[in-house]
This record gives sequence, C-alpha cells and structure tokens, in this order.
Amino acid sequence: MPIRWRLTLFNALVMGAILLALGLSLFFLVRGALLSGVEDDAKSRAVTIARDVEEEPTDDWFDEDDVEALAVTGVVAVVRDAEGRILARTVESGGDDGASEPIWSEALESGQPAGGSAGLSRGGAAGYVYAIPVNPGQGPARVVETSKSYESAKQAVATLTNVLAGASLAAFLLSVGGAYLLAGAALRPVEAVTQAARGISESGLGRRLPVARKGDEIGRLAATMNDLLDRLEAAFSRREEALARQRRFAADASHELRTPLTSISGHARMLDEWALEEDPERAKSSAGAIRREAGRMRGLVESLLALARGDEGPPLEAGRHDLAAVAEEAAQTARAAADGKVTIEYLPAGRRVEATFDRGRVLQVASILLDNAVKYSLEEGRVKVEVRSKGDRAVLEVSDTGVGIPEEDLPLIFERFYRAEESRASGGAGLGLAIARQIAEAHGGDIEAKSTPGEGSTFTLSLPRVRPQKP
Repeated sequence: MPIRWRLTLFNALVMGAILLALGLSLFFLVRGALLSGVEDDAKSRAVTIARDVEEEPTDDWFDEDDVEALAVTGVVAVVRDAEGRILARTVESGGDDGASEPIWSEALESGQPAGGSAGLSRGGAAGYVYAIPVNPGQGPARVVETSKSYESAKQAVATLTNVLAGASLAAFLLSVGGAYLLAGAALRPVEAVTQAARGISESGLGRRLPVARKGDEIGRLAATMNDLLDRLEAAFSRREEALARQRRFAADASHELRTPLTSISGHARMLDEWALEEDPERAKSSAGAIRREAGRMRGLVESLLALARGDEGPPLEAGRHDLAAVAEEAAQTARAAADGKVTIEYLPAGRRVEATFDRGRVLQVASILLDNAVKYSLEEGRVKVEVRSKGDRAVLEVSDTGVGIPEEDLPLIFERFYRAEESRASGGAGLGLAIARQIAEAHGGDIEAKSTPGEGSTFTLSLPRVRPQKP
C-alpha cells in the first residue's frame, strides 16, 4: 500500500476513534442529564404538593394554577389514601390507576419517599414515579404520587443521536479527505526526488535531486543523497582516470616490450642464419644488443613485480639505519651511471640521521628519485642530495635543475601508470614514482614533489624516525 494511503488510513483510524469516544461520552452525558431532569421534576413537584396536602385539611389540593403548572412541566400528580384510593388528581392523570402501586405502597409501608421507573399506562409508556407519605402518624395517611414520562427525554436523546452521528460522519469524512490531501502535499517532494533519481545514471551523475526545503526530513534526505552523488561522481571520475591510465600503460608497456622483443628476435635470427659463422664481430655486437634489450625488459618486469609485491604487503625488513649513508650510496651509484652528463652533489649531514626502515627498499626509493633527476636534467645540469632531521622525521631531499613538471601534472605523478607530457616522457612506463610512494607509505612516511617548469624539481622523502606499530 502506498505511503499516502497508509497515512490516510492511520489518520482515519485515529480520528474515528477520537470521534467515537467523544460522541459516546457526549451521548451518555446528555442522556443522563435529560433522564435526571425528568426525575428531578417529578421529585420537586411531589415535595411541593406534599407540603400543600400536609397544610390543607380539605381534599381540594389542586386548583387551576397548580394543574396548569403541572401540565407545562408534564408532571402528573395523584393523592391517595392508605388504601390506595385516589382522593385527588390532575386532569391529565387518566390511565391505569394501579400501574404505580408498588411505588406508593412501598412509600406507605416504609414511611419514607420512594421512587423508580414504571409503566405509566397500558400502552407501555415508561416514566419516573415518585411517592411521598404525608402525616403517617397524625390523622389519615396520605400518599402524594407524581410521575413524568420519559418520552420527551427519549425524543431529545434520539435527536441528539442523529445530530452526533451526522456531525461525526461529516467530521470523519472531512478528516479523511484532509489527511489524503495533506499526505499528498507532504509527499510531493518525495515524488519529485523519485522522478529526479530515475533520471540519474552512471553516465549522468552530474544531475542532482531537488531540495525544496532544507530544514525538513525530505530536504535533509535529498541533500544527503546529493552529497552521496558528489562522492560517487568523484569516485567514477577517478575510476575513469585510473582506467585511462591503465589503458595507456597497457599500450606503453606493449610498446616497451615489443621493441626489445623485436630487436632480440632480429638479432637472434641474424645470429642463427649467418653472423656466427660469417661475421664474428657482428655476432658479438648482436649478442650485446640482445643483453641490453633483455635488461630493458627485465627492468620493466621487475617494476611490475615491485608494485605487485607492494600491493600484497610483504613484511619489511626494518632496522635502525643511517639515512645519510643510504643517500650517499645512492648518490655514488647515480654519479657513476650519469657518466658526467650532470653533476651530482651530496651534501653531508654532518651526523647520523637514524631511522627505522628497510634499507634495501629505501635505497630503491633514493635511486628512483636520483634516476629521475638525472634523466630529466639538461646537459651540464646539477642534482643535489641532502639528508636532515626534522622533528620526529628523517628527510631525504633530491633536487635538480631539469625541465620541471607542469602544475597540472604534479598531483598525478605518483599515480601508477601515469606518464607526464612529452618533455618528461623520455622512456619508462611511469612506474618508478608509484613504487617510491608505495615504499614510503609502507614505512608510515610520505613523499612529495615541488616543481617550477623550466627551473627544476624537488622530491622529498619523509620517514618516521621510529616506525609506528600497527594496531
């Protein structure tokens, strides 16, 4: 069942219960008041007549004024003797004289007023009868008996019942209709949100749900859903970027692998067909080319394996080491590999900069940073390596005077499979810096880059001097 109908039904049940309770309460209250009024009229008239009977020795107790007053109120009065014979009565009292015998006889026997409901005629009309004994010990006994029909009260109750039923039914129908309209108005924003949500798809995450009123529950729900859509859109965007980088990496890796494989295949075929026997020098040159291309392939495969191992999270062989000594070793290796192309300067720290890390892995990071610095430096450029302590961190900094990195590429250079613009895409598969960041994060550290295009770049590796324990 739709929420609108459920709300309407709930409101109808509640309003129905309230109207029923109020109607029944009012019915019984008014009915009791009307019946009590009939009894009070009969009692008050009986008391008045009994006083007159007690004061007047004659049997003429009802004059025209008394009869008229009794007729207006609908009260019938009878004065009886001890035997029950009627001594006086109002004109309207014709009927079964013995219909109320139990009431007047009870009053005579007890000497106290008595009253109760009784039939007032053979036709079955019901009413209230009240009897008062007069002078039971001073002369002949008398009984004043008054009665009043319930008919007028019953008619008033019937009228009240019809009015209450009609008013309650009208109020119930109005409340149901109002609840239906109110529920529709309250749920209209939900329908708008539903329609808008149906139009949102993976390819159209830029759309947002309407927020009619930010302060109510539906507005807060729509705002929360919009925040979720923002996060989903950002996540899908990152996924698309990652997939694009992976596709580009697959193409680059295929090219990187195809080139050495083609070279190896060509040199191997040449060796097999004629070079070994006819041209030993050419054979030697081809063997060297095969070794170089195989080394190039091995480097690419090792980079992929390094990333895979990092994803699997193998335990680090951490110990207390001097980061300055690691930086100096990496600088010496890079200086030899640069072969004078650039100047590599190591600035001694002057003291040990100890930290807890895996020496081999951190040496790999330093080598990656230095290799990048040499690769992207201009001829006769300068690379500087520096190690220092900074609070509870050990910091290794590698700066160069190379081509620099565009500002839009800086946030992405540590992403795996990412390769910058052509000025920095001089070989490689874009895995070195991703490996460096992976190793830094595995140690609880971080790595960042600052660069000015055309002036150079600075890469900073920061490691905690005491590696935090995993919870």
